[in-house]
Amino acid sequence: MKIELINGAINPIALQWGPFKVHWYGIIIASAVILALWLSIREGRRLGIPEDDFYDVLLWSLPIAVICARTYYVAFQWSYYSHNLSEIIAIWDGGIAIYGALIGGLITILCFCHYRHLDAWRFLDVLAPSVILAQAIGRWGNFMNQEAYGLVTTKAHLMALHLPTWIINQMYIGGAYRVPTYLYESVGDLLGFVILIIIRHHHHWLKQGEILCGYLGWYAVVRMIVEGMRTDSLMLGQLRVSQWLSVVILIAVVIIVIYRRRHFNLPWYSDLIIKEKKL
Repeated sequence: MKIELINGAINPIALQWGPFKVHWYGIIIASAVILALWLSIREGRRLGIPEDDFYDVLLWSLPIAVICARTYYVAFQWSYYSHNLSEIIAIWDGGIAIYGALIGGLITILCFCHYRHLDAWRFLDVLAPSVILAQAIGRWGNFMNQEAYGLVTTKAHLMALHLPTWIINQMYIGGAYRVPTYLYESVGDLLGFVILIIIRHHHHWLKQGEILCGYLGWYAVVRMIVEGMRTDSLMLGQLRVSQWLSVVILIAVVIIVIYRRRHFNLPWYSDLIIKEKKL
């Protein structure tokens, strides 16, 4: 398996046997999911969460998240897909919305925790840093597909950002160089992952549930900023859907954190780990 170039751009197909094609997009997403699962299992052990719970929730949440991500995207692009029904399932060509995946995945995990009698806040706290890391990696699938880009720019501007040549060449799309918004979001997500894993074990900094809230709040800010630079945003009239949803999520996170701190005697996340170690 090697990276091939077509007219200076990376071939989005990694492998092909006759009609069977393996896209880089799928390889990158699968790699991100596997890494997120491994990291979640490691952290789950520190809190006494059985490894099988992570495998089981993945089997349910991943396909549902993909379906919801595609449904979300198609719903806001219905003017196109209503005339191209056969393309609705073509997720290998891109066109899935991360917010749709997050909504579908969150609902599935909440149902799973209810069915298994698991503490949903604790379970989601473990998953949150791994998910945002997976998102950071997954954005490189957009890079391979030459999507999720920004406004027209110049090669000189991209060179001034000290980007490697292979990235600059890949940002030549439709006869012009484009702002690499996928890269900005990937870097923002990666920074969020680093911050979360550093502070989550700090003694008495975060209550249970606040790692999840930190993830949601951080990603909402990153997405709100990056979405304003993109040219392929999903729109609702004149509104960028993801920006408004980001605002709603950010406000909700602040309200939830304040309310839970004032009205509930919540355990510290760091204390949950210490107690498990003493067992």
